[in-house]
Amino acid sequence: MSTQPHLDLLVDELRAEELKQEAVYLPSWDLTQRQVWDIELLLNGAFYPLQGYLTQKDYESVCQRMRLGNGTLWPIPITLDVTPEFAEGLSEGDRVALRHPEGMVLAVLTVESLWEPDRREEARWVFGTDDEAHPGVFHLLHQTNPVYLGGRVEGLELPPHHTFPHLRHTPQELRQIFKKRGWTRVVGFQTRNPMHRAHVELTKRAAAQAEANLLLHPAVGRTGPGDVDYFTRVRCYQAVLKYYPEQTTMLSLLPLAMRMAGPREALWHAIIRRNYGCTHFIVGRDHAGPRNHENGQPFYPPYAAQELALKHQEELGIRILPFEEMVYVEDRGQYLPRSQVPQGARVLTLSGTELRRRLREGLEVPEWYSFPEVIEALRQAYSPRSRQGFTVFFTGLSGAGKSTIAQVLMAKLLEIGTRPVTLLDGDIVRKYLSQELGFSRKDREMNVRRVGFVASEITKNRGIAICALIAPYRSTRREVRELISQYGGFIEVYVATPLEVCEQRDRKGLYAKARAGLIRQFTGIDDPYEPPERPEVVVDTSRMTADEAAHQVLLYLEKEGYI
Repeated sequence: MSTQPHLDLLVDELRAEELKQEAVYLPSWDLTQRQVWDIELLLNGAFYPLQGYLTQKDYESVCQRMRLGNGTLWPIPITLDVTPEFAEGLSEGDRVALRHPEGMVLAVLTVESLWEPDRREEARWVFGTDDEAHPGVFHLLHQTNPVYLGGRVEGLELPPHHTFPHLRHTPQELRQIFKKRGWTRVVGFQTRNPMHRAHVELTKRAAAQAEANLLLHPAVGRTGPGDVDYFTRVRCYQAVLKYYPEQTTMLSLLPLAMRMAGPREALWHAIIRRNYGCTHFIVGRDHAGPRNHENGQPFYPPYAAQELALKHQEELGIRILPFEEMVYVEDRGQYLPRSQVPQGARVLTLSGTELRRRLREGLEVPEWYSFPEVIEALRQAYSPRSRQGFTVFFTGLSGAGKSTIAQVLMAKLLEIGTRPVTLLDGDIVRKYLSQELGFSRKDREMNVRRVGFVASEITKNRGIAICALIAPYRSTRREVRELISQYGGFIEVYVATPLEVCEQRDRKGLYAKARAGLIRQFTGIDDPYEPPERPEVVVDTSRMTADEAAHQVLLYLEKEGYI
């Protein structure tokens, strides 16, 4: 059993009461969901030896050397990002109440550092790239606030959990469970995906090799775009438990906001599992790497994470179990590490894309690939597209014809009548949802995010949302795509009507006012429009009627199985 000392940041009841009284008069920061996941793991000791958010000195050392300022190995920056407006009134020594979205104060931060980092440089250090195709880089550059706060925190309480509370444990609780069960050697397994037969075989082999018990410790905070929702994944994990020998394996959920940082993240995961009491940790192929780049290449070499973890194994204080890809060998009817496959033997594989296609189309999934209970749980998540909700997102310049095409498309979908249809038109949204917003970049992005949130709720509930917005910025459209794609289809339609045609139409006289300088920051004139790079459908109303454009969208929906 690991002898790593336990350190949580929760104060005693008396101090907690004092902090609650103090927090009434302190500036309050409402934590984002990702920040809630971070603060929980700070407060419960999973991020030991951190005693709060990194100061600027520690941050720079972590980025450049994977070490805190005192030399302790720590590979991932943990900072509190806030808006410039919030930071403007703060200085070193000030105290800030950190609030959960439900309103309660979780902790009080004493500000020791306040700075604006070079986030692109951070991306190059932490992710090894500043390519925005990497989801961690994209989040850092476009969804992280520009000012960082660092300093010690005092915790009042942990965030509440309303789902699967019996599967959630602090490091101290897990250590006590291991002690009670007599588990002196524990192998930790990190995953963000459903577990199939290959994963079960791999973990059984790892536990046998280490002569240890097994902790299935999946991340259920932020994971990668396109990953299966965690409710479905947890049902899959519960289903596979019966395929392990009794009393050998335990499931516990980790509220971790993954960064998808590959090798660095493997080190981080090992440190976290050490703090939870694991003595061994499995590092698999392409550990914590995002899906392949759009060019088909991985962001990290397949075994780079294993190499880095093994290099630091003694310092980590936990034994690294490197495992290669497990494949099914038909001739032997069993899974083997790829390097152990006999020459000439037939290997059967099933890609994630092919699995999802079979699930959506109700096709059989081979028995050798997964377990019946797991497939049943996944079928509920991957219902056929004809029963999914979806969003059609029109984007283009003012006057391009978005609203007209959207109206025609809505009428045609209502005629089909398989799902309720909601139109979220830019002018209507501005009137009812975003009346207080102006036309600065920040306000435009907020307007699009609001529409995206409403569309995601419609899609989640298996309806059809049709959005007709200028939505000029690629990064915001990508955020909306990722949000909605968790729940159903997202079809981006680029209305590529040329600027000169839009100006000729100018029904509202907006282009004329913009040219005269009466309107500032007008898209296409003195504010950029960033065309989609890979829209599902492109139409141009200078070359076709609105009916023809709507018909083109319908043809795409039919081809893809949505209608």
